[in-house]
Amino acid sequence: MKNVLKEILGFSIYLLIILALTYLVINFVGQRTVVHGESMENTLYDGDNLIVDKWTYRRHDPKRFDIVVFPYKYEKDTFYIKRVIGMPGETVRIDEDGNIFINDELLEESYGREVIKDAGMAGNTIYLGSDEYFVLGDNRNNSSDSRDPGIGPVKRKEIIGRAWMRIYPFSAIGKVAAN
Repeated sequence: MKNVLKEILGFSIYLLIILALTYLVINFVGQRTVVHGESMENTLYDGDNLIVDKWTYRRHDPKRFDIVVFPYKYEKDTFYIKRVIGMPGETVRIDEDGNIFINDELLEESYGREVIKDAGMAGNTIYLGSDEYFVLGDNRNNSSDSRDPGIGPVKRKEIIGRAWMRIYPFSAIGKVAAN
């Protein structure tokens, strides 16, 4: 009887340790998320399963062109995945030809799938605060992003991590290229 109790206690402690480690990893290191929609095509596709790296941004801030994950403020348990275009303290404007200007200089980038047709709020200059980022989907004409007043610039504290690795579909496993 004593040995059975020891076994049960040992197994219980082992299970508790595993659960605690799982909790720590999910909340502080990384988590799995699924891409819904086409806003990040041709980089990420609907149904892609990703690992979000939550650790990196505890040590440094996001960089331009990182693919970040943040919660949608109007729907619980809904996360957006977008690319950082504008950095804190910068100005962002998109002209009538779909060109992106950062601090009145043309941004050289090749992530956009097509020419931007609707500049949204960025048709006028957007001034980013000291903790704000301007984000866009790579599928620029099929993306709700910082051009939309319902999303706008994303505050640093809202960014939960960066898209780090695609784990499904198996044919596309690998790191998610940021730049």
